[in-house]
Amino acid sequence: MDLSLSTRPGRGCTVVVAAGVLDLATVPQLRTCLELEMDGGALRIVLDLAGVRLIDSSALGTLVSVSRTLRQRAGLLCLAAPQPIVRQVFELTSVQRIVDVYDTVAAAEDGLVMADGAG
Repeated sequence: MDLSLSTRPGRGCTVVVAAGVLDLATVPQLRTCLELEMDGGALRIVLDLAGVRLIDSSALGTLVSVSRTLRQRAGLLCLAAPQPIVRQVFELTSVQRIVDVYDTVAAAEDGLVMADGAG
């Protein structure tokens, strides 16, 4: 499997840092990591994609599913710092209509702060 995941506290959120490939072979690892964070009480998650060089439809489906689960719990998933090829996949599939995509982790954290202030 060509994926590494780590988590760290962010500004009012949990940041999950992914590096490698998000595809059918690695999506169970991503799903498990995100579910563990949610089960641990995380409602605001920023997925740092700066190190992700490829993403497929199974990973997109997981991101949409996690986003919906978090929204049902009054939470939010944000995607941050996608490489150009990953951003292009988001644009072609309209994922950014369902999950907020930011240029940087800091911008995603700011977006979560704004979302909290709006609510």
